[in-house]
Amino acid sequence: DAISTTAEECKNPQRDLPKAMMYALIICTVLYVIITLVLTGMVSYKELGVGDPLSFVFAKVGLPKLSALVAVSAVFAMASVLLVFQLGQPRIWLTMSRDGLLPPVFAKVHPKFHTPSFSTIVTGIFVGVPALFLNMDLVVDLTSIGTLFAFALVCGGILIIDPYGKSGARFTVPYISGRWLVPLILVGAGYLLWRYDHDMVTKLISDVDGTTASRTHAGYYGVFRHQIPYLVFILASLVLMVVTFQKKLSLLPVLGLLTNMYLMTQLGINNWTMFLIWLLIGLAIYFTYGYKHSKLNKVVS
Repeated sequence: DAISTTAEECKNPQRDLPKAMMYALIICTVLYVIITLVLTGMVSYKELGVGDPLSFVFAKVGLPKLSALVAVSAVFAMASVLLVFQLGQPRIWLTMSRDGLLPPVFAKVHPKFHTPSFSTIVTGIFVGVPALFLNMDLVVDLTSIGTLFAFALVCGGILIIDPYGKSGARFTVPYISGRWLVPLILVGAGYLLWRYDHDMVTKLISDVDGTTASRTHAGYYGVFRHQIPYLVFILASLVLMVVTFQKKLSLLPVLGLLTNMYLMTQLGINNWTMFLIWLLIGLAIYFTYGYKHSKLNKVVS
């Protein structure tokens, strides 16, 4: 996501950006798989449901010094992730400002360093200040849900703008009819969950720690509110399955949309609540400023 925002700073973005994103995905996937194999070889996978599994595993096998080293390294790794967001977000605001969706000051470029200076400063404040006072897990989850939502919008945009890969552009998403495959995949996934993952069913009828709610209104509501994201995902999946069957939508963007939506359901109702508040703030900015000043809207008019 952050790589794609650096298009203006590449010598040949059409060639370099796709390669960079594919290389990054391949390298990260291989490293994650290797680390997962090592961890599950050292301890049972059932013991890895902790916040710092790498550090936990080394402490578990009697290597406390190595565990401490991993914990310290995680702090530096987190700082590098924040720097990546500090690189990407200002350039998103820069582009939005050029399109008229944000005030022109966000498009201001530093005369010496040729970077979006004002957007970078604002991003630093918006990222740094909440990180000082909010729970770090909450900050990370909010970042994840925002990124997943952006990916879901991209997949949804393809289904609306070019659902059959006939736009005539140099690159289009390969069209594979999902009319039969999407229902088959969803029904198969549902059966496998029902057949082999009883925890999923338990999670839908119990609260977050797996215990049945007390027979009170507050108890049942406490259970229900945590299951709202799951129920919304199930409903959206059924609707998308029917629409895909009727309109023969492309398989890849439909699967991408479903995958991102499912991952978003894993982040909990509290993160969803804060995300919706943030989304409402963004919509308020759009309808009070962006809609009136949008250059695309003026061209269409």
